[in-house]
Amino acid sequence: MLSKEIDVSSTAIAIQESDELDPAVHARRWWILAVLCLSLMIIVMDNTILNVAIPSLIRDLNATNSQVQWIIDSYTIVFAGLLLTTGSLSDRFGRKGALQAGIVLFMMGSVSSALASSAPQLIVTRAFMGIGGALIMPSTLSILTNIFRNPKERGRAIAIWAGFSGLGVALGPLTGGLLLKHFSWSSVFWVNVPIGITALISGAFLLTTSRDANQGRLDPLGALLSIIGLGATLYGVIEIPERGWSDNLVLAGFAIGIAALTAFILWELHTDHPMLDMRFFKNPRFAAANTAVTLTFFAMFGSLFLMTQYWQFVHGYSPLEAGVRLIPYAAGMMIVAPISARVVERVGSKRVITTGLFTVTLALVLLSFVQRDTPYIIAILPYTLMAAGIGLTMPPATESIMGSLPRDKAGVGSAVNDTTRQMGGAIGVALIGSVVSSMYATRVDTAAARYGVTGKALAESRASLGSALNVAAGLGGRANGFAVAVKDAFVSGLSSGLRLASVFVVGAAFVVWRYLPARAADHDLVPAASPEELQGMVGSIAAGE
Repeated sequence: MLSKEIDVSSTAIAIQESDELDPAVHARRWWILAVLCLSLMIIVMDNTILNVAIPSLIRDLNATNSQVQWIIDSYTIVFAGLLLTTGSLSDRFGRKGALQAGIVLFMMGSVSSALASSAPQLIVTRAFMGIGGALIMPSTLSILTNIFRNPKERGRAIAIWAGFSGLGVALGPLTGGLLLKHFSWSSVFWVNVPIGITALISGAFLLTTSRDANQGRLDPLGALLSIIGLGATLYGVIEIPERGWSDNLVLAGFAIGIAALTAFILWELHTDHPMLDMRFFKNPRFAAANTAVTLTFFAMFGSLFLMTQYWQFVHGYSPLEAGVRLIPYAAGMMIVAPISARVVERVGSKRVITTGLFTVTLALVLLSFVQRDTPYIIAILPYTLMAAGIGLTMPPATESIMGSLPRDKAGVGSAVNDTTRQMGGAIGVALIGSVVSSMYATRVDTAAARYGVTGKALAESRASLGSALNVAAGLGGRANGFAVAVKDAFVSGLSSGLRLASVFVVGAAFVVWRYLPARAADHDLVPAASPEELQGMVGSIAAGE
């Protein structure tokens, strides 16, 4: 009996040791990280680079405001809606193949977008790009998790990965501004091709294939419900700023989304082969870290949405000038994110993430005091501080998510991380944007009465600050006064929006401090298999099966 127990224990050890990484792959792991960061940069930059091309799209394609919104939103909805499905499929069929297929599809969509001759055609090609993006993003993080087995190295690699993510957000407007100064709007799509080819060729030689070793049956119903639920919910969120909370389409989007997501959760709890094991959320490390990611992106995207308008419309910067002035923001994240991993090694994830969230909160509050005439050097300081706080928060939060799951589930774990980013960002833009729009419209009404702006001109002024400034330009002697008034109206709304964002980030800090473990427990540092799986394998071997 004793002999048999010893044999079983030895078998368990052998099973775990057999999961060692190929030494050749381990030797080139940092080069693999470079390929993953380059692949990530394509889709992160694309999220922001198109914004600076909007005036050119309106002019050259005769795109309406609604069409411009759908050119941006078609990509986002498809991208976010497919993330859980593509993450699960990459676990099953291979992460290298998913990444490379995603790059090819993304480049095909980019070329089609660059060649588009009408706004409806561009909407379709942008949606196609979303399929490629949904394959790329979860694959990069799941490959990283499988390559970097040492928890300390994994934390540092994720910090670098997160730093490049932040860099891409800031490089988008800068790159777009530079391209549009010399080329047409199509250049913002052509730029994806050389980057994609470089990542594709490098990945073919450097990347290794990994997949879930314990594959069950496919979960087509779960995939369908997740796509409908996430897509419909995101549609409702995105349409809020344009249509309002009580619009029938917005309400329908929420109703369908909530019903589908509820059915998805119930099905995943019921089926014996779930695409997403809902028991993951019982792990406080996984759940608290996802809360931090969601609300950090809520604040980041909401503030970026507002500050982009602040730089261009209030201060009058061109897209290129605004992009250049975001360099300190990118630098703050690029410098702090890699450092955060080393700080975590000393004091633990809980303290670092909580400190990062409070730093973001402080920055949002300070930023809410900017005025119409605040000098750039003063306004950029709290914005850079916010980037530093995000750099402290995102890497350890992402590592907590990925480190709390078995490596075999890295694809779907990464997809959850990416989905919370997208949903948090979209909700931030919608909710904060709605607050700003409401306050702005009220103050514009007051200013319009003072300067005699009525009818169609008033409706255009209420719609956006850019439209209001166009109206002001035609008012003759009243132009300067009305322009100053609508800028003040926007800045007042911006201040309220940023303070609202700070409340949500404080809430995230409380959740993290209350529920996130100070450090990862030894048993959840990315086990090769779950305890139940390991026990089952050992039992089968011991029984001679």
